[in-house]
Amino acid sequence: MGTYDDARALYAENGVFAAFDLETTGLDAQKDQIVEIGAVKFDRRGLIARFSTLINPGIPMPPEAGKVNNITDSMLKDQPMLDEVLPDFIRFIKNTILIAHNAPFDCGFINAKLKEKRAWTPPFSSLPNRVLDTLVFSRETFPGRRTYKLGDLARDLEIPMGDAHRAEDDAAACMEIFLRCIAASGV
Repeated sequence: MGTYDDARALYAENGVFAAFDLETTGLDAQKDQIVEIGAVKFDRRGLIARFSTLINPGIPMPPEAGKVNNITDSMLKDQPMLDEVLPDFIRFIKNTILIAHNAPFDCGFINAKLKEKRAWTPPFSSLPNRVLDTLVFSRETFPGRRTYKLGDLARDLEIPMGDAHRAEDDAAACMEIFLRCIAASGV
């Protein structure tokens, strides 16, 4: 994980960032599956590109996960499998600084799947990108809050959330939280 002084410097120097979020069938990166990836690529000038896809996990969507992200089996049945999607996502984030809210969760899932699929991925078994966590950055920037959940931060910072617990909307909110942290630090 990168330091937040680095983040400020990279942003000031017009670094390219990709905020991303996953929706999954559960919380265990070793046994659960990714069902949605959303990402927004941006720099100091603004939004560069978006990436969003649903993914067929090859298993039924657990009801408890579906209640959180409102993703159903019928939404997933005709979607591509992770094998088809992950290389496109890796290309999308190439040469970017990754940003996620609670980054160990999202990066943990991607890294677990990269290790499983090593035969077709680039020659690495984990994300090569520098990673910044808006959960940590927001705690540093806005100390003393009762909660640092993505939705609570977005609401309190008046950031539109779209569909909470949908990957692209959560990634966009993560980007905005990062930008608010940068702005609060005077960059």
